[in-house]
Amino acid sequence: MFEGLFQPLHLIVILAIVLIIFGPGKLPEIGAGLGKSIREFKKAMSDANKDIDVTPQPKEITSPTTMEAKQETTQKETAKGN
Repeated sequence: MFEGLFQPLHLIVILAIVLIIFGPGKLPEIGAGLGKSIREFKKAMSDANKDIDVTPQPKEITSPTTMEAKQETTQKETAKGN
């Protein structure tokens, strides 16, 4: 479907249309703005990837006896508070 979309002849026609619309004076400004926006987009994407921590956190595995001991200490602490 899109096999022939960016063939050299198509790119030349697109460049000619852009040249007619914007003129030769504006093309460097458009190119510089496009390049700057692409650089800033890449920088923002790399910054976003640095902020996201995807390392798995280890889970605390407790045995039933450890859980009972925690419940007992919790009950004792609540009894002291009353």
